[in-house]
Parts: sequence; structure tokens; C-alpha cells
Amino acid sequence: MSKLGTLGARLHHGEVGYDFVKNRKIWYGISILITITAIVGLAVRGLHMGIEFQGGAVFTTPKNMSASVSQTETWAEDASGHDAIVQKLGDGSLRIQIAGTDTQQSDQIKEDLSKNLDVPAEKINADLVGPSWGDQIANKAWQGLGIFMVLVVIYLAIAFEWRMALAAFVALIHDITITVGIYALVGFEVTPGTVIGLLTILGYSLYDTVVVFDSLKEQTRDITKQTRWTYAEIANRSINSTLVRSINTTVVALLPVAGLLFIGGGVLGAGMLNDISLSLFVGLAAGAYSSIFIATPLVADLKEAEPQMKALRKRVLAKRAQAAAKGETTDSAADEGAYDADEPDDAAPAVVGPRDQPASRGRGRGRPSGKRR
Repeated sequence: MSKLGTLGARLHHGEVGYDFVKNRKIWYGISILITITAIVGLAVRGLHMGIEFQGGAVFTTPKNMSASVSQTETWAEDASGHDAIVQKLGDGSLRIQIAGTDTQQSDQIKEDLSKNLDVPAEKINADLVGPSWGDQIANKAWQGLGIFMVLVVIYLAIAFEWRMALAAFVALIHDITITVGIYALVGFEVTPGTVIGLLTILGYSLYDTVVVFDSLKEQTRDITKQTRWTYAEIANRSINSTLVRSINTTVVALLPVAGLLFIGGGVLGAGMLNDISLSLFVGLAAGAYSSIFIATPLVADLKEAEPQMKALRKRVLAKRAQAAAKGETTDSAADEGAYDADEPDDAAPAVVGPRDQPASRGRGRGRPSGKRR
């Protein structure tokens, strides 16, 4: 078995693990700091909306143009009086975007460009984009996002419970805010491809969150019938048991997106790829982070505010204090694993780890009962 596979098995069995839930205030603080930075960037710099949303003209020159991008931008701005965006495509042609132009201005700009580029005007292709079309796209995107959020909350509330639905909703808002804020800070153009990327990352983010929630739901059945583990401890075990799966799915999804962003957009100069690849790259990374560090710890906070979970926590801590006073060895306080609902409350807690490896072979010792996800 590979080292990563071995680590995954040890995480699943509770032999190793990291206390994500205990350190949740740190993750909350980091997320708040990143989110504030994203909001400030959005407020100060704003989004660089593409021509599809502002309206304007797009000019495409013939192939293998010798003019540089910077020189062409200067000519286009002088001819139009507006900012211009020039991209050199793979075949050597130039794509010139100028916002805020109408049909009459477009014809004059085309004539000026043909003189500066030394290209016949009829060989320069001009396409006009109306701002109303961009407004329709934006409205449809907001409608789609709103419908998606409502359906997600309803589904999670039915399949799991309202606390998990609320935590997933917070995680999704967290991911969208960070992605949009980074777009503002980087200054990438917002196009329909960006909207598609934003809607796509919601599904990836939700997938990792639901995987952890499913594990948590299974491991907390009849939780109040035992006195070995608190809800937060079992939530932490759920994160650790699915950690390798979350990392694998995120890395596998990020690799091709990174190829689009850094190789396709950076090396090959395919600027159109940047629109969707940046939103996917940032969104996938933020989604994996929020699933592990935000959603599940937030569920633990909400659940442990319940009277039943408060009472359970008191019983668990009292039992551990009683065991410590008697000088009995117990790993209940250190090993935050799941419990076996079939075991009696006074069963000896498992000793899991390098001190007593054979203990992990026993049924229900330091790992979930025979149920599988």
C-alpha cells in the first residue's frame, strides 16, 4: 500500500489525526481575514467587467500580425477615446476590445486601425455587443445562483438537518466571496466564462462538504446513549477519516485547471482561458478549505449549543475526570475517535496508537462500528 493509502487508513481508524475542531477559532479568524481582504479589494478596485456586460466593439485582425500588443492598445485608445484590451491569439491575429462604442464610432475606429496596422479595412472583422445582452446574462446568473442556494439548503435540511444546511450555506458564501474578491484584486476581466466558473465551483465545494456530513451523520447516531465522546470529537473524527479523500479529489481537480491557468493562459497567451480557469482554481481551493476548516467545525458549534449535547459533554467530561481521579489509564480525552453504539458505556476505551497497536484490531476499539459509508 502507498504511503498516502496507509495514512488514509490510519486516519480512518483513528490511529493518527489532527484536531481541526478544537482549533476552529484559528480557522474562523483566518477566513474572516481573507474574506475582509476580498471585500476591501472588491470595494476599492471593483470588478473589471468584460465587453459582454458593458457593451462595445470587438475587432479581430488577420493572422500573423507584426504589430505589438502595447502599440496596438495605444492606437486603439487614440482612435476610440476609451480604454482598449488587446490580446494576441495563437494564430498571430489580434483581438481588440473597446467598451462603450456604437456603430458609427465602430466604423471610424476600424478605419483608423486599418491605417495604423497597414491592413485593409475589409480584412478587420468587427462585432458589436449591446449592453442589454450583458444585463440579461448577469440577471440569469443571479437567478441561477439564488435557485441553486435555495435548493441546496432545502436538500441538506431534509437529508441531514438544518444546522448542516446552514453551515454548508455559509461555506458556499465564503467561497464565492473569496473568488470574486481575488478577481477584483488580480484585475482579470469578468466574462460569461467567469460566471460559468463561479457556478461550477459551488458543486465541487458542496461535494466535499456533503462527504464529511455523511460520515458525521452516521457516526453520531444514538450519540446520547454513550458517554465516551462529545459531538465535537466525533465531528473531528469525521473530518480526519475523509481527509485523504478530500485532498485527492481536490488535487485531481486542480491539476487540469492549473494547466489551463498557468500554461494555457500564461505560457501560450490564450487570454480567453483565464476567465474561467482563475475562478475554478481559486474556487476549488477555497471550497476544499471551507469543507474542512469551516463547515464541519461550524456544525459542531451549532450542535454543542443544544441542551442535549451540553448535557452529553458534561457527562463525558465527568466520566473522564472520575477515571483520572482513580488513576485509570484512558485515551478518551486524547483519542478523538468515534464510538461503537453497541458497546456499554463502561467499556474500557481503546488504546489506539504506537503504544498499543493490537488494541485497534478489536471490534469497536477506536473506530466506528461495522457500518460503512
